[in-house]
Amino acid sequence: MSRLYANENFPRPVVLELRHHGHDVLTVQEAGKASRSLPDEAVLKFATDDGRAVLTINRLHFLRLHRRFPGHAGIIVCTFDPDFPGQAARIHAAISAQTTLTGSLLRINRLA
Repeated sequence: MSRLYANENFPRPVVLELRHHGHDVLTVQEAGKASRSLPDEAVLKFATDDGRAVLTINRLHFLRLHRRFPGHAGIIVCTFDPDFPGQAARIHAAISAQTTLTGSLLRINRLA
């Protein structure tokens, strides 16, 4: 399964569901980097250096970073969705459809 890095604002219940799907998800909090006001570029660098794709709901900034730093380990941008199990299932399905996340940008939107 995939190695993922959940940005500070990413919903914890989705992280837990992704772990149930077998993904190795590290959170900013678990990495000891919470409440430091780290710029998104530093979040992406840490994730890339650790071979993890970033999970975030901070879409605009990470879309820009995707264009500036195409050699990243993957970026998964999501809209906020209170259906945490459903969101995790959509993320899992999108990841499973990829042969690699390296350099990829996946967009996971809330169902209408």
